[in-house]
Amino acid sequence: MNLTTHIRNAKAELTKVIFPTKGQVKQAYIAVVIVVAVIASFLALVDLLMSSIMTAILG
Repeated sequence: MNLTTHIRNAKAELTKVIFPTKGQVKQAYIAVVIVVAVIASFLALVDLLMSSIMTAILG
């Protein structure tokens, strides 16, 4: 397979790609930010709880 055939096939495949709209990208971005914030809050709460338990046990 030579280079021109490869480029032609790549262009043909790119025509089949469905790119997300601005709204879809924005919605996915917001969803990711919310999930990350919830997980970070949960981990901070668990860390605080474990720290309090260890302080009570050791000190």
